[in-house]
Formats: sequence, C-alpha cells, structure tokens
Amino acid sequence: MTIDIFAAVLMGLAGAGHCIMMCGGIAGAFAGRVNTFQLLTYNIGRIVSYSIAGALIGTAVGSLAGFAQNGLIGLRIFAAFILILFGLYLGQWWFGLRYLERLGQPLWRQLQPLASRMRANHSYPMLFSAGMLWGWLPCGLVYSALSWAAVSGSATNGALYMAAFGVGTLPAMFAFGWLSHTLQQFLKSKGFRQIMGAIMIVYGLWTLIIALRQLHLIN
Repeated sequence: MTIDIFAAVLMGLAGAGHCIMMCGGIAGAFAGRVNTFQLLTYNIGRIVSYSIAGALIGTAVGSLAGFAQNGLIGLRIFAAFILILFGLYLGQWWFGLRYLERLGQPLWRQLQPLASRMRANHSYPMLFSAGMLWGWLPCGLVYSALSWAAVSGSATNGALYMAAFGVGTLPAMFAFGWLSHTLQQFLKSKGFRQIMGAIMIVYGLWTLIIALRQLHLIN
C-alpha cells in the first residue's frame, strides 16, 4: 500500500503539464480573484471527489476480484498496463486515453454550467461544492489513477490512493496563478512531458514484473 501511495503522488506530480493544459483555464480564472484559502478550499473539493470515486471503484472491483484466485494480482497487471499507456499518453507518443476522456464529456456538459455558477460565488461552501463538481471533469490522468485505486481492494484504500493522487496534482493547480509564464511553458513542454512519461512507463514495467513474479510466470 505504501508503494501504491507513492505511485499515486508520483502520477499527480508527473501530470503537472497535463493538468495545466486541461484545467489551466479553470485555475487561471481564479488568479487574483480569490485568496489562498479560497483556492485551497476549491481544490480540496476536487480531491474529495477523487476520494469518493476511489472508494467506489475500490469496493466494487475489490469485491469482484475476491471471488477469483489471484484476482488482485490480475488487476495489478491491468493497472501496470494502464500506467504504461498513461506514460505513452503523457509523453505524447500515443493518444488513446483521449477516447476515455470523450466518454465522460456528456456528463461534464451537464455539470459544467452548475459548476460555473457555484464558482462565481466565492463563499467557502460554494467553492468547495464547485471543486467537487470539478473533480468529475473527464481526464485521462484521473482515469489512469482510478485503475490503481481499483487494485486497492477496499473503499478505504481506494479513497486514500485517490486522495494521494489529488495531493500530487495540487502543486500545479494551486500554484497556477503564481507560476511564471516561463515555468508554465516548461511544465507544458514536450521535453518535460516525455521525461515524466518515460518515468511512468518504467514504473509500470517494474510493477508488471513484480506481478508476474507473484504468479510465478517469470523468475
């Protein structure tokens, strides 16, 4: 579980450039208009939604896997492949995860007007609620993290994993309004994204090897 938590934070940090491109417009809308605590409240709402999603998928998939021998190991192999695919996506070598993002767009089109109205109200309860809606924005990065939450096997572990992932995304989103244009461009640059993508691929391969060893398929 400790290794999985580390992986979750790493995924969030590695996706900094992706977060800025996907959510920069949302975060940038707050620059200079809200204080630090209001921005933090908004992001905490987003992380809470991630945790709820992690708890749900951890419970559902964990229960199903419990009926099959080596079920969780099989799920870990699946998650390893998702991590490799995410690395390819992050490094801009393969864009298949965009199809997953498109699946969630109809729901987001329904939620977005409500989220915008809530965001316009700078009270803490409304900002927290708007952040929770933001957490359901279609995102290949989030979907990749959820594949790991599924491996956790329980609601608690799934929630913890997605909370850790959310914390990993926090620096990029929380500091968006304060980052220099040069640093933003660096985080979005092809070179940075490819380095982070390569790290994700290596981590996914390492996870895959461990799972295959547990099944005694390799030495």
